[in-house]
Amino acid sequence: MTKVDAFKSFVKKNPSLIKYVRTGEMDWQKFYEIYDLYGEEESAWNLYLQKESTPVKPKENESKNITEGLLGMASLLKGIDLNTVQNGVSSLQRVVGLLQELGTKAPKTEEKKTYQPRPIYKHFED
Repeated sequence: MTKVDAFKSFVKKNPSLIKYVRTGEMDWQKFYEIYDLYGEEESAWNLYLQKESTPVKPKENESKNITEGLLGMASLLKGIDLNTVQNGVSSLQRVVGLLQELGTKAPKTEEKKTYQPRPIYKHFED
């Protein structure tokens, strides 16, 4: 078994590490570096390995995440100034209108002279 596989099995044994990654306090690279340096039986893990008193059911955790997401979305929508959004949309409409106007104008094309072969008996500049 490789060191990475051993680390994965260590994380499966200690799911409390996952919450540190989800909250952004740590990342998997740092955890792996600690594991690589100290292994499983070191006091470096005391800070991160806490036994959970009650296991969390996945369905409750998922509904909790959805609720937190909806509350976050609602707070985000409260912070939006609708006048600013309307001004941005109207500016964008003006830009699109200008681009359409430029695109519909036919560019002036010069008349191309059709190729006329030079008579055989004439030389250049004759």
